[in-house]
Amino acid sequence: MDGRFTRRQLIKGTLAVSLAPPIPLAHRYRVDVPALPWPAANDIVANTTIPQFPDRSFPITGYGAKNDGKTDNTAAIKKAVDACNAAGGGHVIVPAGGSFLTGAIYLKSNVDLHLETGAVLKFGGDASKFPNVLTRYEGIECVNRSPMIYAYREKNIGLTGSGTLDAAATSSWNKGSDRAYLETLVAKGTPPEKRVVPGSGHTMRSTFVEPYDCENVLIQGITLENAMFWQLHPTLCRNVTVDGVSTDPSTAHSNTDGCDPESCDHVVIANCTLGAHDDNIAIKSGRDADGRRVNVPCQNLVVVNCVMNGNWGAITCGSEQTGGIRNVYAYQLTVKGETKFALYVKSNTLRGGFTENINLDSVSGTFARNFVYVTSTYNSQTGGYVPSFGPFTISDCASTKIAGKTFDVSGLSNAHVHGFTVANSTFKGVSDTSNTLKYVDNAKFTNVTVNGKPI
Repeated sequence: MDGRFTRRQLIKGTLAVSLAPPIPLAHRYRVDVPALPWPAANDIVANTTIPQFPDRSFPITGYGAKNDGKTDNTAAIKKAVDACNAAGGGHVIVPAGGSFLTGAIYLKSNVDLHLETGAVLKFGGDASKFPNVLTRYEGIECVNRSPMIYAYREKNIGLTGSGTLDAAATSSWNKGSDRAYLETLVAKGTPPEKRVVPGSGHTMRSTFVEPYDCENVLIQGITLENAMFWQLHPTLCRNVTVDGVSTDPSTAHSNTDGCDPESCDHVVIANCTLGAHDDNIAIKSGRDADGRRVNVPCQNLVVVNCVMNGNWGAITCGSEQTGGIRNVYAYQLTVKGETKFALYVKSNTLRGGFTENINLDSVSGTFARNFVYVTSTYNSQTGGYVPSFGPFTISDCASTKIAGKTFDVSGLSNAHVHGFTVANSTFKGVSDTSNTLKYVDNAKFTNVTVNGKPI
């Protein structure tokens, strides 16, 4: 087994992958993905490499960590990670029972940070324990305080288990949203490594979990609580699997997207329960001038068998989409709560970029505004870069309630939406049965009803 799903497994239906070599039962990983209705989506799953870890365990308590909720375990966890990496890889174990207080954790190649059932990592209020690292703040590269879990240019890394990551105590330092300051630095031509936020007099929050420019990433089983900003933020990564993760909307602060793949290639998000005070999944690829400098799309994503409980989009593309977004497949999603849109696509002529080949199948639930909302004039920002949208394909979808229109899709007079297809879908409980389709080419509806009447 080379860590990839095989075509034969996909054809048989639901597949189960156990990472080799064999490891103790408590740490045996399994990713279940059903056969998908698109051959291209099955290929993405089959070719998304999952990291493998040797059968070696490095309990953090063996390096001095204490689970009293008060002792600073930052150095002890670092020693365990370093030892695991130096040995050629394995599992750094956070044992069950009690809470381990820590600062930022840096994951190294071939290291799986595994939280046993009941284990809690509490990230602390001492900002000095979160050193400066290269990151992206809302699509702009800069140097900011480290995310709670971070890796840079590492290969084969894992964050697994059934424990909990709690960022409540970081509220004392993890604050601010002064993106305008970064935009002034970009305008001056300041390189990313000199766009240093701490000490500048400006503050911007750090994300929760962020592998940056990494390859072969597995995030599985964990629960995130008390997020201050975007929760899972793989950036410029290849081969990312997010499986069975829960994010807690009851403790999340505002602007806490559940999962934000940014400028990544081959991403599988499966079996998750995502709650947020913002988008559930927000696909991104950089902002404005800095996004054009990096110019890396986010592409080849599969989202399957997830529950969405955030208050904006179940699947959102943008607004940071300057590098482009393509080949997104979302299947068997259940939307609940006050989620506004099943699909939310947003850009403007300042941002530019493209969002193309976006596909939703078997998405159902209640929607606080529209099932699909596509806007080319987001936040009324203007510039010289027209966005390119479409095609979008919706199939076998349903609603029990939509507070606004089913479809509100608008291109621009000089940048039409290139294709909008809906098939075999039933939308009930729709408050406004009119639909907006403005500057949309090749709109097609087949066997689609709204409140019992065909479109």
